Amino acid sequence: MTTLNDELASVAAALSRSTVQIQDRRFGGDSGVIWQADGVIITNAHVVRSDRPTVKLADNRVLDAVCTNRDRLQDLAVLKVDATDLPAAPIGDSDTLRVGQMVFAVGNPLGITNALTTGIIHAVNPKKQSGTWIQADIRLNAGNSGGALADTQGKVIGINTAIAGGLGLAIPSNIVERFLQRGTVKPYLGVTLQPVAIGRRYRRRLGLLILEVQAGSLAESAGLLTGDVLTGVAGRGFADISDLAEALWQFSPGDLLQLNLIRAGKSAIAQIQIPDKSGAAAA
Repeated sequence: MTTLNDELASVAAALSRSTVQIQDRRFGGDSGVIWQADGVIITNAHVVRSDRPTVKLADNRVLDAVCTNRDRLQDLAVLKVDATDLPAAPIGDSDTLRVGQMVFAVGNPLGITNALTTGIIHAVNPKKQSGTWIQADIRLNAGNSGGALADTQGKVIGINTAIAGGLGLAIPSNIVERFLQRGTVKPYLGVTLQPVAIGRRYRRRLGLLILEVQAGSLAESAGLLTGDVLTGVAGRGFADISDLAEALWQFSPGDLLQLNLIRAGKSAIAQIQIPDKSGAAAA
């Protein structure tokens, strides 16, 4: 047990060196991860309130940063600082995560620098191209946003972004990698779902019950409500819960998304226009 504790402590210490504090005008205290040694830092879009925040490194250096890309839809932002040989975090493969796997988060919650918290993976999505969250049974607080969710080897497998239903939500590392490569990612509705069986009268076997609607999300803007049951996209039903994410992956900024749903026992349709990369709805 002592050996295991020592190993985890060493991993946490190494990851702490790759964790930065985002200081944005009068706001501050949120987290970011040094993704590349040449000064590329990943954080949440909601953390970056200006194009030129400052970044405090683990060695107490404070550097000016430039926001080079920001996607409010997926809540990701890229910062660049003028520095080299920074202690970049090792990046893991989020597609290999398993339910029950031990993870830990490093960030700056409640003004505490490089605080560590541990937990386990609560849910992962089995399909590699979907843009859903990693759900972890882990305690997160204000200031953890933008920080790393890592495995026991210290590899970053997600970026912590929110808390919903008592669970920590993180953006998978593979989504972050695609964001860096392509400059954009596919839309995320911002809902917590549960598969439910629905009657034959709706000509569907499976529905997705909305348990929670995230504030400021596409789902909220479209008027989706807790208790609605999604039954398909553009008339096409779901075989399992991951089919919704797979369908969303086919849409691009500016497209009009048609969601079929049941509300109060009646069939209905909700329409959502996919925002452009900046997060504003396309005209």
